[in-house]
Parts: sequence; structure tokens; C-alpha cells
Amino acid sequence: MGQNIILNNQEIEHKIKRIAYQIYETFVDEQEIVIAGIASNGFVFAKKLASALENISSIKVSLCEVYIDKQNPNTPITTSLSQAQYENKGLVLVDDVLNSGTTLIYGVKHFLDVPLKKVKTAVLVDRNHKKYPVKADFKGISLSTSLLEHVQVVFEEDNDYAYLS
Repeated sequence: MGQNIILNNQEIEHKIKRIAYQIYETFVDEQEIVIAGIASNGFVFAKKLASALENISSIKVSLCEVYIDKQNPNTPITTSLSQAQYENKGLVLVDDVLNSGTTLIYGVKHFLDVPLKKVKTAVLVDRNHKKYPVKADFKGISLSTSLLEHVQVVFEEDNDYAYLS
């Protein structure tokens, strides 16, 4: 099977900007929020969202990298920020692609052990194949695919794209 581009660089930039505005509208009353990206591509996407959000608002953004073993999500989850650094703040958990929902739901579960003002989720591509009752509050694109198809997001210098294979 070949590659079928579903989002090019310009489209991804537009999605990032739109999601940043949606995050701003949701957290408009906050002084500071945490954008927590799931390692590795989710964190790259989170950095892009944080940058876009800082360009359009005065909200202070703290970036957090979330380490989840995607093969065994029951193993303890670690983050680049200490719990005290995101306690009592608004938080957006970010990943590049929402497939079955396993990674996102275990990520959300980790943050539920901490008192937070509000928790939201953001993904670039929502595949609509959920195993768990998890939804993306902010999404770039929803895509109905077959279970045999695979969505991949590539972040390269000035050439981001997503494709279906």
C-alpha cells in the first residue's frame, strides 16, 4: 500500500491555529495552563500548540512531556513536570493520532490523581475507532478508516504532513 496524504503542512498549520483558538476560548479565564504532550509525536504537536497559543493570548503555557508505554499502558506513567507544577491548573493532554483511545485514556487517568481545574484532550487526527469511551475535545480532523489502514503524522522542519497507509 502507498501513502495517501491526508493533511499537508499548510493544513496542519491551520489546524494548529484553530485548536489554539479553541483552547484559548476554553481557558480564557486562566493565568496559566499546562499543555501535556504524549511522547514523542504528541509532544511535538503540543509544542506547536503551545507556541500558537502564546502568539494569540497572554496565558502562560507550561509544557509537559508525558511518557506512556504504549505497549503496556498499565506501567507507571511519568511526566517531565512534577505533580506540584501542574496541580490546580487547567491541563490539555495532547497526542498526534487518536486510534483506539488506549493511550489517551491512560494519560487522562494519570492526571485524575491530581487536583486540576479542568482537563481537556487534543489530537491532530481522530480515527473514530475507539476501544474506550474517550473523545478528543479539540481535533484537527476526524477520519473514518478501516482497521487495516494506518495513520502516521510526520513532523519535519517546515514540512509537517499526515498520511494514510
